[in-house]
Amino acid sequence: MLGTVLLLLALAKTACPSPASVATRRAEALKKLLEVFGMEDPPAPPTHFKQPPQYMVDLFNTVANADGVTKNPDILEGNTVRSFLDKTHSEEMRFLFVLSSVAKNEKILTAELHLFRLWPRVTDGPKRHHFCQVSVYQVLEKDKPDTPGGKKLLAARLVSLQTSGWEVFAITPAVRDWTKDESSNQGLLVTVQGLGGSPLDPPPLQFASGRSHHESKKPMLVLFTDDGRRGASLPTVGFPGGSHMPGTTPSLGRSRSTRSLDRLQPCQRHPLSVDFEEIGWSGWIISPRGYNAFHCKGSCPFPLGENMRPTNHATVQSIINALRLSEGVSSPCCVPDKLYSINLLYFDDDENVVLKQYDDMVAGSCGCH
Repeated sequence: MLGTVLLLLALAKTACPSPASVATRRAEALKKLLEVFGMEDPPAPPTHFKQPPQYMVDLFNTVANADGVTKNPDILEGNTVRSFLDKTHSEEMRFLFVLSSVAKNEKILTAELHLFRLWPRVTDGPKRHHFCQVSVYQVLEKDKPDTPGGKKLLAARLVSLQTSGWEVFAITPAVRDWTKDESSNQGLLVTVQGLGGSPLDPPPLQFASGRSHHESKKPMLVLFTDDGRRGASLPTVGFPGGSHMPGTTPSLGRSRSTRSLDRLQPCQRHPLSVDFEEIGWSGWIISPRGYNAFHCKGSCPFPLGENMRPTNHATVQSIINALRLSEGVSSPCCVPDKLYSINLLYFDDDENVVLKQYDDMVAGSCGCH
């Protein structure tokens, strides 16, 4: 699929009879490329400069290298991480996150509320506290959150009053409720109490709000989900090594002598750059700016050596082809035999920052199959 898309983009660059034909091919290629990334249309770039949450940037750098290639496939839970900023902008500890961008087919694995703990207020004498209890509730009745049936406890723990920094609370059940029934999303309520559950007035602990504090400290909801998109098995025909798209000519713009030289070269991996700025996606993709997909090209001549990384089937096919023991049997094809995933950090249509992992996007090595 990705090979087909990249060939279409290459063809769109070559000399064609009319500009309209070039534009049509390019549009078709970009549409197919969006399908690879699980989208129907590209998200609109943010209306003004927006700094992505540092947590999402750090997570991307942990999961992927500078080109977006996955460092360790087991780091992420699922293949999608979504971040949402609080929409209430209230000084009170009430929070609301709009989850309309979560697809119906996404499985919610884990949901976390991230709150930035401010330095505690200074108190003197015996009233000074070292810990307090922070509780997070799912609001069930918007106008009556303090009634017995108005809220449901999601998480509670003791928090030190000696430092500042991020506190993370697991709130998965509430988010699962909200994604099943959007109208049930009445937000979250956070309370601060003494060790015995007694109210503290004023509370010695405060969290940064969306209104009065820097963008980097705003309350945030982080979802770890899986959209069910997984990589297929390794291809049995190569692109663009041993096969090509029906109805296209892979040798367009290349001389016969060059094509003959390609066939003489042994099967190996070659660079294949995908530049997001060049295809007009740099406005909504944060990282990477592009990546090297690589492609496999070259011949698989008889006899196949170990350096060709042949399968047993390819070895047999090579022998049958060389001895002409069966009519119509071609030589094995040079194809990827190891594929890596890449990660994109981008803004969605609601200007939320998303980290998504896509399988089978980079040819790690090539072999004769």
